[in-house]
Amino acid sequence: MGPLLKTLLTLLPQNAISRLVGRAGRSKVSKRFIKPYISFFQINTDEIEQPVSAYPHLTAFFTRKLKEEARPVCPLPDALISPVDGKVAQAGRIHKGTLIQAKNIDYTVGQLLGCSNEEAERFENGIFLTIYLSPRDYHRIHMPVDGNVTHLTYIPGRLFPVNNIGVYHVPGLFTKNERLITYSHTSAGQMALVKVGAFIVGSVKVGYGEHTTNVKKGKMYSVDLPEAPHYQKGEEIGLFEFGSTVILLFEKDSVTLEDHIQEGTAVKYGERIGTVRNTKASI
Repeated sequence: MGPLLKTLLTLLPQNAISRLVGRAGRSKVSKRFIKPYISFFQINTDEIEQPVSAYPHLTAFFTRKLKEEARPVCPLPDALISPVDGKVAQAGRIHKGTLIQAKNIDYTVGQLLGCSNEEAERFENGIFLTIYLSPRDYHRIHMPVDGNVTHLTYIPGRLFPVNNIGVYHVPGLFTKNERLITYSHTSAGQMALVKVGAFIVGSVKVGYGEHTTNVKKGKMYSVDLPEAPHYQKGEEIGLFEFGSTVILLFEKDSVTLEDHIQEGTAVKYGERIGTVRNTKASI
């Protein structure tokens, strides 16, 4: 079933379908699907910022903000917080430039970031953390530590689903799908925050420029951000327009993860997931 499923997924015009769904999600007609969506995914409406009736279409609801008190951000200076709501897919140490996608399925830092071996070496023996966001989750992305955004890379690609179907049947999934990568100089040293596009994700957006994913005939590009906008821990930095995945990469000896952060752990934006060891890094 695995090879057949992968073939079927590959043959689908994933990007075109995703753009079409994105347009449909922003149509006025989609407003009538908000309540069924809430019911099907059992979304807690008590924590959302506005009344359900205030959202003009499904995408607006999907990218909803939360009430400020719904996600308290851990205030401790050495706390590493979760940037999103979701479930830990994988976490661990980067060894010989390799990260884990699933059991017996690996990929490399260089493939993920689209960078040279020398650039990938920066994260050798560091920590990686992969968090999957399901369709029911809150889909805004926040800074896990204080930092200055210094660089961005956009890598066009496919849009395989990033749920278990894709993770277990598409080797190198996160190196094949579109990515929008934010590099930051933080209180924990250099950090890469990889936002992975997925099937029917309308787009991934960031708050520090007009950068987005799933554009027709998109080409890879990398840009330095000389103004290096500063983001405080917990500040919103971007969003997904449908379920997807975030991957964090940290340098060696910069952070440690809490013992409970392992495959299958549910996390909420703002909660402590680790400790910043390199708190003397200047930003």
